[in-house]
Amino acid sequence: MYRDKVINEMKKVFQDVPYGVDHTLTVLKDAEAIMAGENIPNEQRELISLVAILHDIGAIEAQKKYGSMEAAYQEKEGPDIARGILQGVGYDPAKTERICYIVGYHHTPSKIDGIDFQIQWEADLLANLEHLEIKNHQDQLREYIEENFKTSTGKKMALERFA
Repeated sequence: MYRDKVINEMKKVFQDVPYGVDHTLTVLKDAEAIMAGENIPNEQRELISLVAILHDIGAIEAQKKYGSMEAAYQEKEGPDIARGILQGVGYDPAKTERICYIVGYHHTPSKIDGIDFQIQWEADLLANLEHLEIKNHQDQLREYIEENFKTSTGKKMALERFA
């Protein structure tokens, strides 16, 4: 119900950064594949999809304010922007706070505290592994996948794509 509305709002934020939209939609697709493979209940799927759509929403503001899209700046700026979008589309306030928590720590694995966050972490990592040097070192890559992927579906996707 909210998925398409939030996608439209995300596209407005990333209007001048097409790779931001492409990355986000890739992460969303992978999050949806992980959710399906892990049999995530329908009531959790929408929240996880919205996290996937909004995870990098602070990147543009970070670039404007700090001249950088570094992780810490995205995490700092993202929650307020995500909250504004979710309030604007009428999303549940309690669930909004959960989404904002994940957006605010989406590059901080020590903050992962639930399957919703874990799926976001894995979906984002699947998209980002394509650009990381470790993908060229098979021995290290397998260990990296074992350490970072906790769902069987996410791990299988990573191994199929990169190992």
